[in-house]
Amino acid sequence: MKNKSTMWILAALIFGIVGGLLFHWLLPADARGSVVTVLDTVTHMFLNLIKMIIAPLIFATLVSGIAGAAKSAGVGKLFGRSMIWFLSASVLVGAFGFISAHLLNVGAGLHLLPGGDAGIESKPLDYAEFITHIIPTSVFAALTANNPLQILVFGALFGIALLNLRKKGRSSIADAVDELMGVMLKVTGYVMLAAPVGVFAGIASAFTAKGLDAFATYASFIGGFYASLSVLWVLMIAVAVACLGRAAFRLVRIVREPMLIAFATSSSEAALPKLIEGLTKFGIEKRTTGFVLPLGYSFNVDGSMMYMTFASVFLINAYGIDMDLGQQIAMTGMLLLSSKGMAGVPRGSLVVVAAVVPAFGIPAAGIGVLLVIDQILDMGRTATNILGNAIATAVIGRSHDKASSLSPSVAGDTQAPAETDDELDTHGRQRETLSMH
Repeated sequence: MKNKSTMWILAALIFGIVGGLLFHWLLPADARGSVVTVLDTVTHMFLNLIKMIIAPLIFATLVSGIAGAAKSAGVGKLFGRSMIWFLSASVLVGAFGFISAHLLNVGAGLHLLPGGDAGIESKPLDYAEFITHIIPTSVFAALTANNPLQILVFGALFGIALLNLRKKGRSSIADAVDELMGVMLKVTGYVMLAAPVGVFAGIASAFTAKGLDAFATYASFIGGFYASLSVLWVLMIAVAVACLGRAAFRLVRIVREPMLIAFATSSSEAALPKLIEGLTKFGIEKRTTGFVLPLGYSFNVDGSMMYMTFASVFLINAYGIDMDLGQQIAMTGMLLLSSKGMAGVPRGSLVVVAAVVPAFGIPAAGIGVLLVIDQILDMGRTATNILGNAIATAVIGRSHDKASSLSPSVAGDTQAPAETDDELDTHGRQRETLSMH
């Protein structure tokens, strides 16, 4: 069933590209607009289904995991390991995007002229407001807005409280949360049956509206960006292999489906249910997955980080701006810091670039140039965000779960040692074989 689901999504992606191009080439402009409206409506319906289940799924997974944990102190260690990984990855990926753009000399020769309107709000990020916003004023508002960090804060406190009550023998609420998690996983399975339809509509809409015109005009930028993303994927998988051994290749097989969904819909949220399911099958505890992934969605946006540094160098070259290396590094640092506040912001990467680059002498109108091809670029960076978070959660989860397995449980027993990479890989293949029958 898993392989069939992946094939359906891949087929929907291909048919979406072909269908979108046919609509663009064969229909007049006004008719194309009507088709795009219909396709966008279908896409939004699918994304609304996803948004409907995100908040309760994150909350139930996180709380159920923490309430069943041996020691609440493990949450602090998990948070520390996650943040070290996320911040290190942001620096390295941002530097990679910066260096790649310079090596490819993207934007050189375009000779863009300043002037015009960027067409997008470029309000600078308020760091005090961002930090304050992490703490929810209302748990219901956080759940309604699908704010991952706010849900994480409340869910962690709620889970730790349930853990302490469970140690005292009062576990009825914890049992109810466990049941809620099971129900949400079932509902998620139902919703994901519509994934091929959502993928087809999302990709067909983009190609119906733009065709290949954007590719022709900005071919060097788009080609250079995706070539750099491909190299980044190889490097990320190499890191996964170094940390996970051969099991990393099974992780890549598991994560390809959520990556396809993210690519076609340009939505990380759309891929989250499948990503949680895949990481659980990979062997990562639900508590770890439910804690690390919401953090990663805010702090571990590898694809977006690379895009922002890559796009900034493109604008420098396109406008022929003479900016020394120190200024460019300072701009890259500002982009890195600002990227941590873009979770949940529509076209967040573009908004951050619009907020930062004008302060370094780059015309704000350049954002309008990026906006023309942003949909095409957003697909790649969103899929990269999913791969980065999958690898981060798997590596952090493996080390954390191994450490937890060596600690005594609530009942005083000792858990069995964690499986080796080869054992996990073998057992994973056995589970996949059994699931096909």
